[in-house]
Amino acid sequence: MNNDIIVLAVVPMRGMVVFPGMTLNFDAGRDASVKALEAAAQAQTEVFLTAQRSADVDEPEAADLYNIGTIAKIRQVMRIPGNAIRVVVEGVRRGVMREIVEKTPYFQAVVETVYSQYDIDHNTEAAYLRMLKRNYEEYFAQAPKLAAEGFMSVMSAKSLDRLCDIISAGVDFDPEKKQELLEEFDIIRRCEKLLSALSEQTQIARLEQQIAKKVKTNIDRNQKEYYLREQLKVIHEELGDGDDIDDESEEYRKKIEKLKAPKDTKEKLLKEVSRFAKMPPSAAESGVLRNYLDTVLELPWNNMTKEGFDVEKTRQILDEDHYGLDKIKERILEYLVVRQLTKGKSGTILCLVGPPGVGKTSVAKSVARALGRKYVRVSLGGIHDESDIRGHRKTYIGAMEGRIMAAMREAKTKNPMILLDEIDKMGADYKGDPSAALLEVLDYEQNNAFRDHYVEVPFDLSQTLFITTANTLDTISAPLLDRMEVIELSGYTREEKFHIAKDYLIKKAADKNGLDCKKFKVNDDAVYELIDYYTREAGVRKLEQQLDALARKSARLIMEEDKKSVRITKKFIAENLGKRKYHFDMMNKKSDVGIVRGLAWTSVGGETLSVEVNVMDGTGKLELTGKLGDVMKESARTAVSYIRSKSAQLGIDEDFYKTKDIHIHVPEGAVPKDGPSAGITMATALVSALSNKPVRNDIAMTGEITLRGRVLPIGGLKEKSLAAYRAGIKTIIIPEENKPDIDDIPSEVREQIHFIPTASMDQVLKNALS
Repeated sequence: MNNDIIVLAVVPMRGMVVFPGMTLNFDAGRDASVKALEAAAQAQTEVFLTAQRSADVDEPEAADLYNIGTIAKIRQVMRIPGNAIRVVVEGVRRGVMREIVEKTPYFQAVVETVYSQYDIDHNTEAAYLRMLKRNYEEYFAQAPKLAAEGFMSVMSAKSLDRLCDIISAGVDFDPEKKQELLEEFDIIRRCEKLLSALSEQTQIARLEQQIAKKVKTNIDRNQKEYYLREQLKVIHEELGDGDDIDDESEEYRKKIEKLKAPKDTKEKLLKEVSRFAKMPPSAAESGVLRNYLDTVLELPWNNMTKEGFDVEKTRQILDEDHYGLDKIKERILEYLVVRQLTKGKSGTILCLVGPPGVGKTSVAKSVARALGRKYVRVSLGGIHDESDIRGHRKTYIGAMEGRIMAAMREAKTKNPMILLDEIDKMGADYKGDPSAALLEVLDYEQNNAFRDHYVEVPFDLSQTLFITTANTLDTISAPLLDRMEVIELSGYTREEKFHIAKDYLIKKAADKNGLDCKKFKVNDDAVYELIDYYTREAGVRKLEQQLDALARKSARLIMEEDKKSVRITKKFIAENLGKRKYHFDMMNKKSDVGIVRGLAWTSVGGETLSVEVNVMDGTGKLELTGKLGDVMKESARTAVSYIRSKSAQLGIDEDFYKTKDIHIHVPEGAVPKDGPSAGITMATALVSALSNKPVRNDIAMTGEITLRGRVLPIGGLKEKSLAAYRAGIKTIIIPEENKPDIDDIPSEVREQIHFIPTASMDQVLKNALS
């Protein structure tokens, strides 16, 4: 027998026996135990855990403790309220307490490690292992509350010593029996004691199961007899709540009779009321039915808002609420006029698409105000469960109606205007596809009998005006997109942002921060400063936030320095908002060889970007840098192939692709770029570098190139033109097919920029090269 002797802190355990290999967490509240555990944890030493002979003793002496316990490692110590600690320990090996050497502030004792006496042959060990596992399996079958992890630990144990300790720790033996098993060092005797105790526990568990089954059978039989023999009225009278149930049921019946609902719907609801009337109030399903009936009867079956539509009034409201957006306003007016003439039978659903902050939600609010309809917003962002749209069946705990029915309850009218916001941000998973559930909602041929899973009866949504919003169309399913008419809000120009700030945002920021326009004044050049250098967006949300920040600082100055008003200047902005956050490239100062100004579209507006080309003696390598996407790289290779085919005509050495290395770079290097619209820009830069002809510095261009030199149309011309206008560009080369898009560009930009529509690269080079 191998023995190790060591002095350890002693922790008395009340009603608990710890075995080697057992991980246990417990709360220690006695002062001595807390100190012992904290000291051991700090010193990173083991502790000796031994059970008290009586759990009732609060301050045990040495005689109150068992001499044999378990040496354990402390895995975690955590302070909890009440000067107590929560400890996680792991039993390591058995130990015998030989002598207590210290009693204050906690017990410390000389502990001797004791190992199991393990003198058996392999076959005997295998037999005991099999018997113990079989007996434990019988016990587990009778004790369903046991965790499956414990069962797997027992079944996978290979050592007899380890198996005995796992079973002893996991089975619900009383503490005295567990202590007896812990104190048994001889492995054979320990196995025999454990087998006997385990058989006894299995018998007890089997009897418990039989008793529980008999009790349940008696209860079921008694309940059946009770409901068969007793009359409902007598039950209610005995419980003293018969009148309340009858009154509540009668009230439900009266409400149902007044509903302007189909006959089948009324019959269904009356049937539910009859079920409710027969149930005692204490029954769980009584509350479920009460909630169901309240929900269905709160739906606006009878209420209808009187709609008042006037074209001029609607136009006035849209102009009051929004600056610019002329085409959007015209399309909305057309939509509303058609809906009025067809008495709401126009089956079109409007989908307002655009970047954040361009006014999609506020346009929908203005439509509701113009029509005099109740406005309800339903946010669909992040929804990935069909039940969010259709509701949960009322048999589930916590079931409730879907968001469409909840919106109708909130509106309290049958013909509200419901805004389905962020429709592009719905997901789909194993719970279903919410966009599929919306197909019925947004189809006026079907939604006159929309069935919510919770409500269970059809509800007419055909009088409801639905408008949806999205930031992109890419993530909207094709069938859903097919049911909607898309109206794009592309973003505001610099001048439009300026007018929105002057007419709306400055006053809003002043009101929000307790000021007025006399106390909070903003110079025009300060507004342009905020637009150009402190925001970079298609909408005006960040601009509004910056004005809010300036209004807060102004309010503080007025209070602290007793000023009557504050005027916002460029200097004030720099002092309070910090240095400029954004910058944009201006037109090149002179015409250069191999440098061409291109135009790009981003989600926050247009940008100008330079395409730079260097040509060097080499072996014909083509280097592309600037974090270019695949489409942009393909455009560069297409441009090279076009130039090779036209090299003689362009005055370029026919062997340049063998004797020259070409490097194409598009700053800024860390910003990803992609798209085909830089094709003619790259081709022009390549021709310039290879022919040593400079490109005009006052010109910019955009267009896709083909192998034969045709110039194909692009998108986002309005935003790109605004970026060129901001950079001081005087001329823009565009594809011939984009000529009609010039009408969409603001007049102040069209007056300052000369547009050159081109159909081929020959025309591009003729106009671009000096």
